[in-house]
Amino acid sequence: MVQKNKIPHIFHVIPSFAHGGVPIRISYLMNHFGGRARHSLLSTDHVYSCRSRLSADIDLTIPDIAHADQGNILQRILAYRKIIKDLKPDLMLTYNWGSTEWALANRLRPLCRHYHLESGFGPEEALFTLPKRNYFRRLALGRIEGIVVPSQTLVKICQDDWHIPPGKIHYIPNGVDCEKYAAAPSPDALPGFKKKPGNITIGTMTPLRPEKNLSRLITAFKHLKTTCPNKDLDLVIMGEGNERAALEQMIREYGLEAHVYMPGHVDDPAKALGWLDIYAISSDTEQMPNSVNQAMAAGLPIVGMDVGDVKFMMNDLNRPFIAPARNDRAFAECLIALTTDDSLRQEIGQANKIHVKQTFDQHRMYESYASIWGV
Repeated sequence: MVQKNKIPHIFHVIPSFAHGGVPIRISYLMNHFGGRARHSLLSTDHVYSCRSRLSADIDLTIPDIAHADQGNILQRILAYRKIIKDLKPDLMLTYNWGSTEWALANRLRPLCRHYHLESGFGPEEALFTLPKRNYFRRLALGRIEGIVVPSQTLVKICQDDWHIPPGKIHYIPNGVDCEKYAAAPSPDALPGFKKKPGNITIGTMTPLRPEKNLSRLITAFKHLKTTCPNKDLDLVIMGEGNERAALEQMIREYGLEAHVYMPGHVDDPAKALGWLDIYAISSDTEQMPNSVNQAMAAGLPIVGMDVGDVKFMMNDLNRPFIAPARNDRAFAECLIALTTDDSLRQEIGQANKIHVKQTFDQHRMYESYASIWGV
């Protein structure tokens, strides 16, 4: 345990600290707790762009791993143990599949307290977890103090697939700053986009990765334009990633260049979400996406896929517009239904704003993480 009055040193190991749901949540937590903790953070892909979200006074060190991630698995594990010994953290936090070798490095004769945080899966585990990875997780996570998950879907996976004892599983839903996201949008929040009177704007905010299946959203938008030719419609895709070129090519082939905007990463989405009329999430795999909470706090209706806890997160009025997983036609039909009913959009949006405030306000999340971080 961390000694009373000692500022805890927390070592975070994450597959990437690029802009995305988990790094953004880490940034919110670091900023909230401020000087009550100091941090070392290792991004295994060496990307740290989400540092732009951290307050200037956060005590953060990026350790030099000096080729520790090379060699065979035994060599890597020994190198990781040496780094943990040298850093002397009070607590190590490992995140998602890409950090499980670090979890294994702390398993035998643990060097510090250790919690693992699991928030979701890549495309290779979109439908089900992989047996080989499950066995490795059971080994690597066998002596953790606890595992933190944001969805009931993951609670069940922890118990059934990874054999984590129920007493070690901490269900902490993602929280959102409801007041911040309810504010009016900023005129310059989306470069190149200008909201026109009478326009209906569909939008999403996500890394441009295969599992987000943004081609599904673009195809549904094309169908929407064809079905509703008299409506002025735009699509905004906020985010960056290695799928950009393929998505831009798709947009050109569909002839949608004048109606689909890809402004890249938006550093302050609270200033942009208010320009949307509908928030769409087209992913093949999710657990509890931060962006959905943010969109609900902005008073938006949601069209999505029934993956992870997405449907569970919704207000009852919004649930009919969460399509069955991988049903592209149903997804497009949900988008048409909300686009063509102005009053329903308003009703669902206001219900979502009330629901997220009552259920997923950030203060509940902060209280839960404070006990784990020891701050």
